[in-house]
Amino acid sequence: MNEYIVSAEQEGTRLDVFLTEQMEGSRSYIQSLIKGGHVIVGGKVGKANLRLTPNMVVQVEIPEPESAEVKPEDIPLDVLYEDHDIIIVNKARGMVVHPAVGNYSGTLVNALLFHCKDLSGINGEIRPGIVHRLDKDTSGVMMAAKNDAAHIGLAEQVKEHSAKRTYWALVQGNIVEEKGTIKAPIGRHPKDRMKMAVVFENSKDAVTHFRVLERYGHQTLVECNLETGRTHQIRVHFAHIGHPVVNDPFYGYRRMDFPIEGQALHSRSLDVKHPITGEDMHFEAPVPADFEACLEFAKTYREDKRK
Repeated sequence: MNEYIVSAEQEGTRLDVFLTEQMEGSRSYIQSLIKGGHVIVGGKVGKANLRLTPNMVVQVEIPEPESAEVKPEDIPLDVLYEDHDIIIVNKARGMVVHPAVGNYSGTLVNALLFHCKDLSGINGEIRPGIVHRLDKDTSGVMMAAKNDAAHIGLAEQVKEHSAKRTYWALVQGNIVEEKGTIKAPIGRHPKDRMKMAVVFENSKDAVTHFRVLERYGHQTLVECNLETGRTHQIRVHFAHIGHPVVNDPFYGYRRMDFPIEGQALHSRSLDVKHPITGEDMHFEAPVPADFEACLEFAKTYREDKRK
């Protein structure tokens, strides 16, 4: 049984919001705990919309997790490279990387389990073989490990930043610099725990290098290299400098009807050493059709404004 005490600064906070912040879990998971009667406030079962007062004691019982059987599924994969140790795929936009509570199908892991005879078990049964991840609506190059030795080798390169990942992003506004570096720490958003933000407490250093590939007047195509790998890093950093990624549902805004579902962000290339042989390897994922359509949309909009 976990126990939390409400501070004076948290007076008036909803119970579900309070626990989401304290436990750093998703709000939907916290709400499921509350609905299941696992949260006690002042000796009574709490409700999600309960407004808290100072010194209230909130007790949370974490139920034993259900056995999460992640099954192989015959989902098409765009395989860029594969051998006995690693597999490199071009992840489709809209595909979730690994299963989560209440969602154990249709993910990249389900597809990999069907395609591969085995995957590294280092990340457990929910995330077998997964060395790094991409957001659901970010497309492009992604690597996975087929055995533990390969997993350790790839993970070390990610940790040391020797694995170079390059992204393309279409962002709002005209970035006047040819290139630049965004250095701003990232942590949980202080009010919305589902989001990340540039904050200076309970955060981690984050560095994004970028260069401009093309300007469209109202949008800019940039190439990004990450010196760190924080959650939503590119999306948070460009929103922070006033140039959110086009169509980003979390950190952006919709000013034009771009032909894309989710943010216009693509993992363009990956440079990595093979974790077993040490061979230098380079992989590229072609820009998907919806991203290309966004570029054409931005170009057409620019030309229309010139007339």
